[in-house]
Amino acid sequence: MWLEYFDQYMKKAFPQFLREKAWNYKDDLCIIGAEYLAEATGNPAWREYIRESGSWLLGADGRVANWKEGENNIDKVSFGKSLRILRDLTGEAGYRDGVEKAYSFLEQYPRTETGNFWHKDIYPNQVWLDGLYMAMPFYAGCLAENKEDRWDDIMDQFQSAHRLLWNEDTGLYLHGCDVSRKAEWADPVTGRSPAVWLRAEGWFLMALVDVYEAARAYTPRAEELRQLLKRAVDGILPYEDEKTHMFLQVVDCPELEGNYPETSGSAMAAYALMKGARIGLLEEEYGRRGSRILAGIRDTYLKKEEDGWHLYGICASAGLGAGPDPHNRKDRTGKPEYYVSEAQMTDNQHGAAACMMAVSEELRR
Repeated sequence: MWLEYFDQYMKKAFPQFLREKAWNYKDDLCIIGAEYLAEATGNPAWREYIRESGSWLLGADGRVANWKEGENNIDKVSFGKSLRILRDLTGEAGYRDGVEKAYSFLEQYPRTETGNFWHKDIYPNQVWLDGLYMAMPFYAGCLAENKEDRWDDIMDQFQSAHRLLWNEDTGLYLHGCDVSRKAEWADPVTGRSPAVWLRAEGWFLMALVDVYEAARAYTPRAEELRQLLKRAVDGILPYEDEKTHMFLQVVDCPELEGNYPETSGSAMAAYALMKGARIGLLEEEYGRRGSRILAGIRDTYLKKEEDGWHLYGICASAGLGAGPDPHNRKDRTGKPEYYVSEAQMTDNQHGAAACMMAVSEELRR
């Protein structure tokens, strides 16, 4: 069922998304998901889909799509993940150069006063959970490849993000923090955003397991990620929806009108739980919980229709603040009501790719 959907997706839906919009971090997720499926199944067809997608990321002129000179945008650092996969698959110099340039962005990337990479130029001094996944697994992979000893920087940024965003009372992480406390959505004392968005939690959980996998052979501080992951999963698991075994779009607000079990963040959590158990970060019981969450997504939202399989319940997008010009949105307040107001999008890359990643872990169990 899942593999049939993913095969259809990589043949039809993913190329359509690439034709419609310039490369972005959601496309990186699809490349990662396909690579993980190739590793888990041994089927080379998944890598052919990756190879065919490369021209949308790297043009014939050697330029990486959607990179703008002088722009600081942590989402676009994430392209380094796809560039690395394509480099290793094809051996082409353009992808190698792209990986090196993506890494060079981090050398000069602006930081908050807490030492964290800030989110984007349009969101200065802001730390979002999303950004931990956009930057840190790629950063860790570069350190491992280059045999560089800068692991303290990565671990310090995780610890700082924890201090900025962890809510001890709920056991959950807030979406973002404006260290300067200037954003309209930011608490004037703490700088924190008001609500717990599921996909933000999912980004953080995936960042923890992926960075641990890269870092464990190089620094004893990788064990700090074990502690952070255990705290985070123990915090979120009590909020599992009893009917679907998924998590809600606004995790801790089950009575909120319009709240719903959301696919992408649930799949990210399932992936982190199963991978965490596989690589020894978590006990096996957590892996079983991840498998149950993935089954809940399948039973709730994966549907076969006349034109093939479709995956529902995916938040199309969410963020904090006005967004890039010319949008200037006034509704992105970070409040629970905002997150449930964002549109859902069938077969959106966030959800389909996160499910690819989770299914790859299920296949390895």
